[in-house]
Parts: sequence; structure tokens; C-alpha cells
Amino acid sequence: MYRKESMKKMKMFFLVAAAAVLASCGGGKSGGKPNFGDNEYAVRTIRPQQAMLSNSYPATIKGVQDVEIRPKVAGFITKINVHEGQEVRKGQVLFVIDNVTYAAAVRQSKASVNAAKAQLNTAKLTYENSKKLFENKVIGDYELQSAANTYESAQAALAQAEAGYVSAKQNLDFCYVTSPADGVVGELPYKVGALVSSSIQQPLTTVADIKTMQVYFSMTEKDIMNLSKTVGGMTAAIKDFPAVKLQLADGSIFGHEGHIAAISGVIDASTGAVQVRADFSNPEHLLKSGGSGSVVIPQAKTGAIVVPQDAVTQVQDKFFMYVVGKDNKVKYTPVEVNPENDGKTYIIEKGVSAGQTVVVYGVSALSDGLEIKPLTEAQYAEKLQKAEKLGEAQGDLSAFKKAMGM
Repeated sequence: MYRKESMKKMKMFFLVAAAAVLASCGGGKSGGKPNFGDNEYAVRTIRPQQAMLSNSYPATIKGVQDVEIRPKVAGFITKINVHEGQEVRKGQVLFVIDNVTYAAAVRQSKASVNAAKAQLNTAKLTYENSKKLFENKVIGDYELQSAANTYESAQAALAQAEAGYVSAKQNLDFCYVTSPADGVVGELPYKVGALVSSSIQQPLTTVADIKTMQVYFSMTEKDIMNLSKTVGGMTAAIKDFPAVKLQLADGSIFGHEGHIAAISGVIDASTGAVQVRADFSNPEHLLKSGGSGSVVIPQAKTGAIVVPQDAVTQVQDKFFMYVVGKDNKVKYTPVEVNPENDGKTYIIEKGVSAGQTVVVYGVSALSDGLEIKPLTEAQYAEKLQKAEKLGEAQGDLSAFKKAMGM
């Protein structure tokens, strides 16, 4: 029992000794920064620069032309010539509706036209004969006028029969439902055998022209006013508007940039928003009518204060930086950051200003009022490189370069 306790104590002694040796060799890290033991930190003097920001707006995607296809005549669907997602051309037959009744109506109307023509020919002969008899004073005015009236009635009857024939033939043509435009076929809710008519609530399908997509989104009245004031009017704002991007529902960015095509002249009184339309070319037909996404509008900001994200610490919803004073002591300073960022840098809106010097790396090891030895980022990288060769800062050089964008 005594021997086992001695063995445990010896193991603990060796572990503590090993830890002390490692610490003395600088193998440990303090707050995410190599422990050089001399309080050297990378600093940067803030200089204003131009930064690119972006604003995102929820958007609805529509085709240039979304045409609902409905039959003009009632009947059973006998044939469906297309499938969902198929590209079709203007005039292409999409559906065939049972046309037996309509074909019979055409034949009947044609027969009525032929009968009316025969009656007209008879009435014409009678009228011409009556005119000769009247000239020879064989018949009087009454008989001549009666023949003229019969002739006019026959002409009217023929015109009526021809109109009926045209209507019947058109109804027969309506049994072949064609596409009114080039586009892509949407949903096909009806199957062969379904009874449809012009009054159906749900269309047979929708043909969407998706070569170019119209993406609708809303901007605030304030944003629109700022745009128009900056460039001198709404027309100029549309013309000078930068190219916009479209973020799809899966988070990816659509491969083609779009341009602002129209801004509504009416402000929605309930929301205070203005509807804006951006047009996107869609040659691969990746975008579908009815889809959703977000329009991303770039915005250049001049005189911005841009710092690496490693220079900023976050405590709950507040952000802080370490500002280096003239005595090389750091001050824990609250700052406000722009919510838009690229994942590597922050744009500081408030808290620090141009000309001030801030610590840009290793801030987690700092405390308010600590005196440091400032190094330029190049000097700090060089020191890290030397430490890395000695095995004292393995991986820290690459992490620093990545954080600084070097």
C-alpha cells in the first residue's frame, strides 16, 4: 500500500516538472498570442480608406411574362403534349380537348352555308326575272318589291350562316390549346380525361418567359430619397445604379449580375416602402418564376475605418478595442461596428478615429492599462517567424498572416 502511494506521488512530481519546463521554454500560449515574455504586440495606426458595403433586400422572382393558360371551350382533355419544365414556342399545341362535338358543329354550319347559298341563288333569279316582268308591265310594284325583299333576306341568311361557320370553326380550333408565347411550362394540375372549361379556377398550366427574370424587392423611402438626392433625380439614380447581385434561397450567389430597371413612383403608405425591380439574365434557366431570394446592393463608403476582426473583442452584444496611448499603455475602448462585414474585417462606426493606434492581434491577452511594446505588423510577423523556427509559436505565424490579410 505504501509503495503504491509513493508511485502516485512520483508521477505527480514529474508531471508538474514537465509543465514547468514547457512553460519556461515558451511552449504555452497566453490568450491566443505567443508568450514572448516582453509584452510585444502588433499595432496599427488607423487611416481612413474606402470600403465596400452591401445591403440585402428580400426579393420575389418572376418571369418577364407569366401567362396562365385556360381553355376557351368546355370539354374533356384528350391529350397533353408537354411536360412540366419543358421549353415551348409560341403557337405550339399544349393540350387537345375532345373535339367531336365541335367538329360536328363545323360540318353542320358548313351545310347551313351551302343551303343559304342555294336559297340566295334562287332568290336572285326570282328577283331578276321579276324586274323583267315589271319592265314589260306583266307584274306590278308589289310583286317586284316582294322579290327584292326575298333576295335581301337570302343575302342576310347567307351572311348569318357564314358567321356561324366561322364561330364553329373557331371553337374547333380552340380545342387545340396553344402557347401564346415562348417560355417554360409550369405545373400541370389536370390529367387526360379531366373536364375543363373557360371558367376553371386553376389554369391548365402557366407558360413563363424566363430568359430574363424580373426580381422585385422593396427599399425604404429614406434610401430612395438618398439615392435620388445624391445623383440628381430618380431617372439618374436608375441609370447610375451599380450592378446588383442575387442571393438564392440556398445562400449561393447567382452567376449573373443584374441591373435596376424600374423604381415605383408610389410609396406604400402602410409600410413606407418603395417597390424596385431588377432584371437578371437567365440563360441557364436556373431561376424559376415564383422563386425567392435576396437582392444584394453594393455600396462604396469613403473615409471608413477598417480593422481586422482579430483587433476587436466582443462581450455579449458589445464590441471593444485596445487603443494605445502616448505612454504605450492600452485603453479598453468600446466601439460600434457596422453589421455588414466580409468575415475578415470590421468597419468601425464609432469609438476610434483616424490617427489613433490600436492593437490588432493578441488582444485577448491584454488588460486595461497594461503597458506594451508596440511593433509594426511586419516586425511582429518577423518575430513570429523566428519563434516558429525555434518551435515556440507553431501555427501562430500563419494564423497572424491570415488575420491581417497578409
